[in-house]
Amino acid sequence: MIELVLGTLDLARVRFARSPMEELRGSVYVLAGRRGVDLHRPWVSMARSRLAGLDLTVLFTLLSIDHGFPGFLNPLTEAADTFDDQLERVRATDDAGVRCYFDECWAPQEIPPVLRPLHDDPGRALGPFCDLLAAYWRAAIEPVWPRLCSLHEADFAHRAAMLTGGGLTRLFDDLHPQIEYAGDRLRILLPRHDVRHVVNGVGVLLKPSAFIWPRLSVCDGHDQVSIGYPARGIGRLWEQAPPVARAPLADLVGRSRAALLALLDLPRSTTELAEHLGVTPATVSEHLAVLRLNNLVRSRRAGRVVLYERTPRGAGLVHDDSAVP
Repeated sequence: MIELVLGTLDLARVRFARSPMEELRGSVYVLAGRRGVDLHRPWVSMARSRLAGLDLTVLFTLLSIDHGFPGFLNPLTEAADTFDDQLERVRATDDAGVRCYFDECWAPQEIPPVLRPLHDDPGRALGPFCDLLAAYWRAAIEPVWPRLCSLHEADFAHRAAMLTGGGLTRLFDDLHPQIEYAGDRLRILLPRHDVRHVVNGVGVLLKPSAFIWPRLSVCDGHDQVSIGYPARGIGRLWEQAPPVARAPLADLVGRSRAALLALLDLPRSTTELAEHLGVTPATVSEHLAVLRLNNLVRSRRAGRVVLYERTPRGAGLVHDDSAVP
């Protein structure tokens, strides 16, 4: 068990952010067949074909479940971080920051030859390793990043509702079965761990992730305490929106607008919707304006992107249409 002791300032600084590096790390475990392969099979097929020819031995060996994950692959996370922001923080890790992972998690004689350069000469080996991370990101994660961001945004909205309706108790009760919250204690029930950490004012950062399911990740550093947890709704992440074949909804709002409503099971941008439907973003914007005017969709800004989602009224229409025999 990991027990986090929280002060008043820590409780006031419980917050959420997406982490590109969290998703990258989790995806490596999936690609290596260590977790969630069946759940993410469409992504695995895509990623393997795009990664053909890229030697991932170092990455697969470094991210070994038996030896935990390196702290230097869990950089400080800010709300607006891009992958490049986090990669630069990894590149900036000093030699001691890289070696401490090996010192804590590997016996000297157990370090595999493929990881020896990172241990013996981090200053020379970390740059090429970060180049490998960048190549992996471009091939395997960047093509699906808008979809992952939509999943994150849906999770943020749900967690905000939990916090508003029931405070931190309801938020943590709903977050993951292995998390227990009691006043000034946050307990993460992980086997083979016996850690008590006084958080000391830095708060707790909560990071939703698609690829971490069904596990959690915990980093109890002095600069940032973070918990990665499975984002809500990952079971629908790779589903293709069903074709709008039934007449009632299509007749009521038109086939294009009915298709948009069907796609908005997760918050999505106009660009992502346009790619799904094979039309221009301008065409999507026109249809969304009509749907919003009739209170079937709503929009909200997430950083630089405007995301659209169904209202309860719009969701009711889609649900009723799917029930038509």
